[in-house]
Amino acid sequence: MKIAQDEIFDPDRFDDPVVGIAADLGVHDSGRHSHQRHQLLFSAVGSITIELEKTLCLLPPRRAAWIPAGTVHRAIMRGVMAYRSLYFSSSLPLSELPLQIVEVNPLFFEVIERMAFWPWGMPAEQQLSLIAVFCEEIQTARSENWRLAFPSDTRLNLWLDRVRMGELPPRLSQLAQQIGACERTISRIFIRDTGMNYQSWRQQWRLLKAMEMLADGLHINQVAQQMEFVSDSAFIAFFRQHTGTTPTRYPLP
Repeated sequence: MKIAQDEIFDPDRFDDPVVGIAADLGVHDSGRHSHQRHQLLFSAVGSITIELEKTLCLLPPRRAAWIPAGTVHRAIMRGVMAYRSLYFSSSLPLSELPLQIVEVNPLFFEVIERMAFWPWGMPAEQQLSLIAVFCEEIQTARSENWRLAFPSDTRLNLWLDRVRMGELPPRLSQLAQQIGACERTISRIFIRDTGMNYQSWRQQWRLLKAMEMLADGLHINQVAQQMEFVSDSAFIAFFRQHTGTTPTRYPLP
């Protein structure tokens, strides 16, 4: 069902197996919340940042995020158009799916579009055939790793608050000076809490931030400069290495 940007919507008040909404959203911050239903988020244009308790996820254009029921999250959008959100009853055979970001092929896209626009209160028997196709598509869709875990060590809290606000993470030696801990200690913290060493973590942060900026319409030279690459070509090579495509071809094919 198409709704206005400022319309208040509560998916948990419905009994339908699936409830869908479609909206043209500008800047929007959902705040931290959860649903009793499973949720699928999708946007054809523009990226969505999904914040969890200790993890940041980037939902690129034409990808879908599956958020299991009860997951506390916050969705942040900056000029997102063609927003789609589907809400699934916990009684459907989807409860084993983990939180993930998945590729959306043409068939999956058409299923999402159909569900987002069908009228609320549609008889359940009319939904069943498309629900079956959806279940098959979501269970076989290729998962993609556009997420970043945050370390939980309290010595990093103030610094992480600045990073969440968009501050570029410094090099390891500079971070050690900022928080008053040696490089070896910081490295141990990141490997323990995130599964990545600090350099890999910083690179993943730069990648997700660059994808977000490109989806918001910034030019390659602007992204390269703000992410402190030595040149546009260095940024292009970095982006191709991690995504398999160039910034000029983003959103990802």
